Order: sequence, then structure tokens, then C-alpha cells
Amino acid sequence: MRSFFKYVLATVTGISIVVVLFFAVIIGLIMSTVSQMGSGKEIDVPSDAVLYVSLNHAITERTSENPWDGLNVPGYGDVKSLGLNDIIGRIAAAKDDSRIKGIYLNPTYVNTGMASLKEIRDALTDFKKSGKFVVAYSDSYTQKAYYLASVADKIYLNPEGGLEFNGLSSSIAFVKDALQKLGVEMQVVKVGTYKSAVEPFILNEMSAANRLQVTAYLESMYGSFLSNVSEGRKISVDSLRYIADNYLVRNADDAVRLKFVDGKLYKDELLTELKKRLKVEKKKDVPSISILDYVGSSNKEQSGDRVAVVYAYGDIVDGEGSDNNIGGDRFSRELRKLRTDDRVKAVVLRVNSPGGSALASDIIAREVELIKAVKPVVVSMGDYAASGGYYISALADSIFAERETLTGSIGVFGLIPNLQGLLNNKLGVRFDEVKTGKYAGLMSSPDKPLSEEEKAIIQAEVNRIYGTFTGKVAKGRSMTVSAVDSIGQGRVWTGSQALQNGLVDGVGDIQRAVKSAAAKAKLKNYRLVYYPNVKDPFSSLLGTSKEKIRAWMLGDELGEYRQYIEQLQTITRSSGIQARMPYTIEIR
Repeated sequence: MRSFFKYVLATVTGISIVVVLFFAVIIGLIMSTVSQMGSGKEIDVPSDAVLYVSLNHAITERTSENPWDGLNVPGYGDVKSLGLNDIIGRIAAAKDDSRIKGIYLNPTYVNTGMASLKEIRDALTDFKKSGKFVVAYSDSYTQKAYYLASVADKIYLNPEGGLEFNGLSSSIAFVKDALQKLGVEMQVVKVGTYKSAVEPFILNEMSAANRLQVTAYLESMYGSFLSNVSEGRKISVDSLRYIADNYLVRNADDAVRLKFVDGKLYKDELLTELKKRLKVEKKKDVPSISILDYVGSSNKEQSGDRVAVVYAYGDIVDGEGSDNNIGGDRFSRELRKLRTDDRVKAVVLRVNSPGGSALASDIIAREVELIKAVKPVVVSMGDYAASGGYYISALADSIFAERETLTGSIGVFGLIPNLQGLLNNKLGVRFDEVKTGKYAGLMSSPDKPLSEEEKAIIQAEVNRIYGTFTGKVAKGRSMTVSAVDSIGQGRVWTGSQALQNGLVDGVGDIQRAVKSAAAKAKLKNYRLVYYPNVKDPFSSLLGTSKEKIRAWMLGDELGEYRQYIEQLQTITRSSGIQARMPYTIEIR
């Protein structure tokens, strides 16, 4: 008995110590966060410095508050990151900052879409107008990294490094056979010849229609890609195509010979080159500041008139959603507030979304239409503004997209899994039900296939929603419904193609959209306000971190393959009828 109490006491003592230590760590983290917030100290920028730009982190549309910056905490990490808004803003600030003499660009790996990459490239091009230099250096260049680097005055490569330049490709993972082995059948209802979101679940390769659209938009993006590289490196587009088709650039020697880079340098030699440009003594370090730490000066107008920029990025979902997606209720509420706010004279909706819930898309589109009735609303499209992403854009006064933006995908689908083979045959699980009406159990039994009558009911709803979708696009774009249908059918277009077929009004970035909105509102002096409001660090600190921890663990184990698991989860968890991009497109 004495031993029993001894072990119980030891256990209780141990648990108490763990609890005390846990709360001590939490308190320490909170104090650290308060200290960082309270200091608010901007890192000093040396005189005659270079701005160091390395984009080796995930680039979202907008910088999010992270109270864990600098701390290795699961779900948050120990690496700072910037959103596209701050990357572009800080490069613009550096252009007019007398302390910054040039940019040292180190784009070994760039984790963002082609449209966002083009916006960063344009910011660097604008920076060069100041007469300041841009020097790019890397141990190796991926194709995206080289596309960004091609804007530089000088490009250098490690003597033993490589440079990838062999054309764009896009691949899709098909899981039909895997599902078949599990005894899972995907039942599909859709509208749109090109609406291929369902293909990975029912086919083993692209349909002819899907292959046609992928080929078309890849060629369109590739044309823009080659044109920009050609302009930056003074190499003809035909020569670039020939080099890529024959894979002539493989190593540093090839890159120098074909004038893709200006020289082979080791890191120490690159630093010597920078010192010469900055007229720094050999024994001294290169004065520099990272774009992660650089803030620059703020010259915002402080007049009462406002232009609101609303960031809508991620999947479109029903309900409130989260910081990483577009909740129909949350975003419609934000837009409603802006509509009734007399200080806000115009609204810019920044859309970077592959779509999602058709219902949530319609709820948001309604608010866009209501804003348009009382004040200008202009859409700026990022990497994606497809399907539901286009749905919420269509009723705006004007739409701007980058040439590389993927948009359109005007189509609707429903995906209903039949788990009969898995549950009945493999697991021995069966369901039985009692119902008061013929269709009372519609889609409620996972082990029963849809009857032909049930399929007809769902198909009728899909058709109705497609009719609503095309009707709103027709209204917003001043087109006939038949004209919208001819360029709809789920087909994906690039921004360049969308400009030709009337789905967008112009090619340009978010700055152009802001200027357009201000001009429509007849504003000369105004300030920008951003929505939704970014959560303060305490909200992030005290809020649930379950999803972030899960995402961190998944990414740590699967690396780049994590995206395929997440795509599968997104599709299978989606409820209701979807207006969604066929798939996430990774350009390599």
C-alpha cells in the first residue's frame, strides 16, 4: 500500500511539473510576442546598401501576422515570409529610398504562380527606372527563378550550377484505378465539355477536350514567358524556343555560351562584384538589408476619401471560412459594410481563387452587384480567378488580369462517391434506413449508387446553377447567354485569351485596378484601406492551431507531394454543387 501511494504521489507530482512548465513556456512566448510588438523598432538601413531579395518561402496574396516569427513552433515555423502585397510595396519603396543603391536578387526557388511572378518582375522592372541596378545570382536556377532573374542588369551563376530552360509542362494525377481497388465509385454530374475537375476520379488520362484546353493555355502562358525573357536578355523568341526544344542549356558553361547569364561566379566573387558597384572597401562587408526586414517610408495620402482593397484568396466555401479561404458569409458581410460606408468611394476586389461552393459564390456575387449600384467596384485577378473565382468577379464594373492569370472555367459539377464496394465487400459494413418519402434518403446512404431518377434530379440542379452562372456573366459582361456558353463549358483561359474573348477588360496588376477604381470614383487624393482586417498577433496566438499543426506535419513528411493529398481532400470534403477550377495547375 505504501508503494502504491508513493507511485501515485510521484505521478501527480510529475503531471504538476509538466503543467507548470507548459504554462511557463506559454507565458514566455506571450511575453516574447508582447516585447516584439511593443518594441516596434524598424531595423536600420545602412547607407549605400543593397536590398537582398530571396523568395524561398510560400508567397501568399497578403502578408499575415505571425506572432511566432523567429520561433520554431509547429504550424508556424521559424522562417519569416512576406505576402505579394508587401514584396511589391517594399520594392517600390526601395526605388525612391536614397539609402538603397540596388537589388541583389537570389531566386533559387520561387514558390508562387506565374501571374504573381509577373507582378514581382514588373516591380523590379519599375525599380530599374530609377537608374539603380539589379544583380541576380544563384547556385542554380529553376525555370520560374530564371524568368524572374531575366529582368536583372546582370545574371550570374555558380560555375558548377545548372539552369533549367526546357519549356512549360502541366501534369495531372489520376486516381481512378486506386479508387477502384478500394471499391469506390465516383458518380459525376456536370455541365461543360471542358469542366474536367471530375476527370482524375473517372479517367486514367486527359479527355481530348481537356488536353486541348491545357495545350492552349500553356502555349499562351509560354508565349508571354518567352516574350519577357527575350526582352530582358535580348535573345529572339525563336532562338529561345529552339534552345528549349533541344534542351541546350544544361550547365553554367551552356548558360554563358548562349548568353543566358553574364558570367560564372562563386559567392565570394559575387560579393566582390557588389562591393565594386557600391564602392566598398574589400575588407568590409556588403551593406545590405533583407526585404523581410526592410519597411521603407510610407507616403500614403491621409484624406477622408478611401479606396478599399478586399483580398479574396483560397477556396470559396460555405459559412464563415477561415483566413486561408473565402467564406461566403464572412466576405458578403465585409462587402456589405463597404457598400454602406460613405468614406469608401470605390472597391477593388483582389481575387486569387480556383472557385468552390456555387452557393457561396452566388452570395458574394450578389454583394458585388449591390456595391456596383452605388460605387465603382473593380476586380484585380491574381494567379487564378476561375469558376467560382470568376463568378464573384463577373458583375464588377471592370476586370483586370495578368496575361498569365488562369480564369474562366465557367461550369458546374457535382461529385458523389458511392462506397458500396469498399463498405459492403471489403469492410463488411452495410446501411439500412427507414424513410417517409421516395427521395427522403437522397445521397444519405454511402453504400448505395444513385438511381437514374436521382441522377436526373441532381443534373437538373447542376443545369439550373449553370444557367444562373452564365446569366450573371452575360449581365456583367454585356454579352448574350449563348455567347457566354460558347466560351464557357468549363473551359480555362489565360488572361491574354480572356481579353480577346471579352471575359476581362484589360491586362494589368492590382495597381492598375486601383487607379481605375479611383478614376471611376473621380478621386485625386485618396488612401487605401485593406480588408478583411488582419488578425492581431494575440488572436493568432490564442486561436486554434490544429489546422496549422496538421499542415506543418503533412508538409514535413510529404514535401512537395503534400499538394496532391490536399487537392484530394478538398474535392472529397466539398459539399453541395461546385463551381471549381478543374485542378490546381503547377507550371514547371
